[in-house]
Amino acid sequence: MLLFIQGGQSMKICDLHIHSNNSFDAKSSVDEICKTAIERNLYAVAVTDHCEAPYIKCGENCEFGSFDRHIPQSISDTFNAKEKYRSHLNVLCGMELGEPVHDIACAEHALAYGDFDFILASVHNLRGMDDFYYLDFTKLDTDRILNMYFDELIETASFKHFDSLAHLTYPLRYIKSKTGNVPSLEPYQDKIDEVYKILIKNNKALEINVSGFFKGLGTSLPDEEQIKRFKELGGQYVTIGTDAHECEFVGKGIEKGIGLAKKCGFKYYTVFEKHIPVCIDID
Repeated sequence: MLLFIQGGQSMKICDLHIHSNNSFDAKSSVDEICKTAIERNLYAVAVTDHCEAPYIKCGENCEFGSFDRHIPQSISDTFNAKEKYRSHLNVLCGMELGEPVHDIACAEHALAYGDFDFILASVHNLRGMDDFYYLDFTKLDTDRILNMYFDELIETASFKHFDSLAHLTYPLRYIKSKTGNVPSLEPYQDKIDEVYKILIKNNKALEINVSGFFKGLGTSLPDEEQIKRFKELGGQYVTIGTDAHECEFVGKGIEKGIGLAKKCGFKYYTVFEKHIPVCIDID
C-alpha cells in the first residue's frame, strides 16, 4: 500500500540526505540542522550519517573514528530532535551505509545499531581502493574504474537492506574536478540499466542527489537523462537529498530536484518512515 501526502498550497520540501557532526567529515549538530530546516520551512529531514561498513571491524579509525560510537550517538541525537521539534518538523532517523557488499556481516551489524526510518546505500570506493575523492584520475584508466564501479553498484542494488541508492554517478564528481571532463555514460548504460532493473524489482528508490548543482558538477547525481531512463524502465520511487555536510546546504536545491523529478515524469517523490515509502505529491 502506498501512502500519499498531498502538496496543498505549498510544496512540501523534504531533504533526505544530511550529515551531522556524527559523520567524520561534517560540521553541524543535529539540533543545528533541525533549526535551519525549520527556518527554511522544510517539511522533513533525514539525518543520514556515514557508516562505511567494511571499517566497522577496524574499531577506532584515524579517518572515520568509531562507527560503534558515532552511529548510536547519531541515532540518539536524532530521536531527541524528533521529540523536540515534533510540532515543527518531521525528523527521520537514517544512515548512509557505504559499501555494504564489501562486508555483509559488518553491514548487518550496522543495521542493528537502532530503529531506522531510512537507509541510503552508497559506494564511495572500490574494493581495495581509496575513496574516489582521493584518486588521481589524470593517472588512472577511467574506463576501467567506471566499469568496476557500475559492477559494484549492481551488487549493491541487490543488497536487500536499504531504501534508496545514493548518488549513482558519484565518481563523476571527482573525475571532473581532477580532469576537467565528464565522461559519457553511454558505454556503461547496459550496466546502469541493470542497476535500475534491480532497484525496480526490489521496490527501491533512486536518489536525486542535488549537491552537484552547487558543488561544481553542474548537474544532479544522476543527471536528468539517467533519471528519465530510470522512469522509462518502470522506476516508481525517487528520494531527493542535498548531501549537506553543514547547515548552509540544508534544503538547498531540493525544489530544483523536485522540478527535475517532475520533468522526468514523476508525479511524486518519496520519503521513508520505518522503511515504508510515503509519497509526496508534486504540484
